Amino acid sequence: MNEVPGQRRLAWMTLIMASTLALACAAVAAVTAGAAVTELTRGPTRTELDRAAAAETAGRWRSWPAGRIFPETVGYAAEQGGRERAHRVGISPETRCERAVDPGLRETLRRTGCRGVLRATYIDALQGVVVTVGVVAFAGEREAVRAKAALPRTGRPSPGLLALGFPGTVTDRFTAVGRQGGLVRQAGPYVVMTTVGQVDGRPGKAVGEQRPTIFAFTGDIADRILAGLATPELPSCESGEWRC
Repeated sequence: MNEVPGQRRLAWMTLIMASTLALACAAVAAVTAGAAVTELTRGPTRTELDRAAAAETAGRWRSWPAGRIFPETVGYAAEQGGRERAHRVGISPETRCERAVDPGLRETLRRTGCRGVLRATYIDALQGVVVTVGVVAFAGEREAVRAKAALPRTGRPSPGLLALGFPGTVTDRFTAVGRQGGLVRQAGPYVVMTTVGQVDGRPGKAVGEQRPTIFAFTGDIADRILAGLATPELPSCESGEWRC
């Protein structure tokens, strides 16, 4: 049976349309593949780098070794002038927020989003003053700022960070009643609290005339620990700490 001219034209038109559609699909696939390759091979944007740095900083309290957060020695300005170094006595394995502060502050930390508290105790170069440093971790800077604003900043030791003494060391008499001062600092997603006293454990009311300058070095220690922990670092594929 012979094919009529109209049927022949319809077949050709169908073939042409199918070919055109196939070419269009191939072109779209090529563009999509090219865009995917570009997305996979491009470098990170500044916004992505900042987000990664912020996430890494907020996770340091979990990912860093305790000895990195609390160095074995920390430099400070001595009361008599010059530079001295405080020595770390010990680090607490306890990280629960409610175990690190007086009962009057537990609800404040819970409400502001405390994720954990790391504590370590240092002794000054003359081995007469003991300071416990507490690093309070939050999800982000906003939460940490809220917490600092809600915490007491009078310099009084209570309510505040609990003293951390270690049996068998010169700090074993440093208890809650022996606390004589405290401070609060904040940077990034962290708040640092300190509480300070003397190695003989005497309470503040038994000291007589106060000499606040003997405790001034605790601010140096808090600031140095806080700066090391809270300073963001942009991702680097050359560093073993980042996975690219």
